[in-house]
Amino acid sequence: MNKLDLTTIILTYNEELHIRRCLENVCPISKKVIVVDSPSTDSTVEICKEFENVEVVVHKYPGNQAEQFNWALDNVEISTEWVLRIDADEYLLPELMEEIEAKLPTLPKEVTGIELKRRHIFMDRWVKHGVYPVLIMRMFRKGMGRYDDARLMDEHIALKEGRSIVLNNDFCDHSLIDLGDYCRKHINYAQREACEVLNDEFNLSGGNDRDKNGGLGKQAKEKHYRKNDYNKLPLFWRSFAYFCYRYIMRGGFLDGKEGFLFAFIQGWWYRAMVDGNILACKKACGEDKEKMKVFIKNRWNISL
Repeated sequence: MNKLDLTTIILTYNEELHIRRCLENVCPISKKVIVVDSPSTDSTVEICKEFENVEVVVHKYPGNQAEQFNWALDNVEISTEWVLRIDADEYLLPELMEEIEAKLPTLPKEVTGIELKRRHIFMDRWVKHGVYPVLIMRMFRKGMGRYDDARLMDEHIALKEGRSIVLNNDFCDHSLIDLGDYCRKHINYAQREACEVLNDEFNLSGGNDRDKNGGLGKQAKEKHYRKNDYNKLPLFWRSFAYFCYRYIMRGGFLDGKEGFLFAFIQGWWYRAMVDGNILACKKACGEDKEKMKVFIKNRWNISL
């Protein structure tokens, strides 16, 4: 595998469980790998130093991944034509690496972004139904891609200009953390998602007049429109309906016990947690925007 005109950026915080697997995967195809650490208190940085084309930059976590990634774009030297964004618990499948190697040097200039297909590996099983494939913009020409760092969730790269293409093969989201840590992580996500929903409804940050969908890939735009429709449905009923959609209508039941648990945690329990946080905020604050911002800051440590 030849090194491509590609810089890979990985955001880390205590990723000693995953980072070696990730670096062994992307280092062979990347001229440079930049690890932006938050900073970690485990051996993440020490493992990174074992790889010669890896640069570690320490930057305090600003509150969400979009801001951290944009900080890297603004402050770290990137000399390659293309940028790849990947998480520490993700990796590219060999077929995707071969496809990138074959197609990247031949793309016309008007192609400024590349959407990749993400498959979820949950409890060591590929969850083939329910949400697969998830298309997500993860590669872009230098200077052409950026996150909307005003959003706490749904972190999709938007292109400044040009168009994107979709590659045929997959990369994997394959976390090795245990089920308890997995659920605890989603409790934090549920607070951020609830904050995002409340912000969209009440314009708490004063920024809802922006075009949130400009430059996004087709599936990301469709996801935003579907979420807007979803958020108009009654609390709690919508989380149950979404679970039924994923598990029954989209065939999640075909993925066995792991498929049920994945659909239950992400499609029902997590969504119910989001609604529970929304309900708690509204019960405490009514529709008073200032009270909501204080509640969100004091309870969830999120500033708007």
